[in-house]
Amino acid sequence: MKTLPPMRTGADDGWSLVVPLKPLALAKSRLAAAAGARLRPRLALAFAEDTVEAALNCARVRDVAVVTDDPVAGTALAALGARIVPDSPAAGLNAALAHGARAVRSGRPHARVAALNADLPALRPAELSRVLDAAGNFPRAFLADAAEIGTTFLSAAPGAELEPAFGGASRLRHLSSGAAEIRLAGVDSVRRDVDTGEDLAAALALGLGPRTAARWPVAAG
Repeated sequence: MKTLPPMRTGADDGWSLVVPLKPLALAKSRLAAAAGARLRPRLALAFAEDTVEAALNCARVRDVAVVTDDPVAGTALAALGARIVPDSPAAGLNAALAHGARAVRSGRPHARVAALNADLPALRPAELSRVLDAAGNFPRAFLADAAEIGTTFLSAAPGAELEPAFGGASRLRHLSSGAAEIRLAGVDSVRRDVDTGEDLAAALALGLGPRTAARWPVAAG
């Protein structure tokens, strides 16, 4: 587990990531066909654990705030070093992300903030570092998913609001909102979110994190 540095208020002390997570009973519904109803919530938690651990091991990341009301997920992710923020708006993904960003900036008004999907089980810290370095050149920036339809990452520099517009064809919405699109090769693990069995197979090819790898062979076997 990464040891977090003391709280500071400057804009040069790394990124704060906001990771939203639905209650596990509702998460990753499209994965049920591949994983089954019993394994699906366990995989959703494993995805989030691998995502958060990789993010906390990224040199550019100061801390991770997970917005969730799921007690099992909250306990597991807090044990990794994440801050758990209750989803008090309870109004969907984008409201949760905006709430998480406000929670971060309530203590650090000049924080660099980025939203990151919770379903990146192949996430590599070095690739996330490259994305964060690129994002630092813009007031707001985003990374499209592997299909180039959705979004897996959205950032806001100090003084800029996050303005999340995730869900469905969010790439075009983030472009239309004025966010710069990050175009980098070699950051596949940051783009590979998992909603279906085919997505999970693609993440497997990249190399799954340890918790997802430990659970997925149960379904594959």
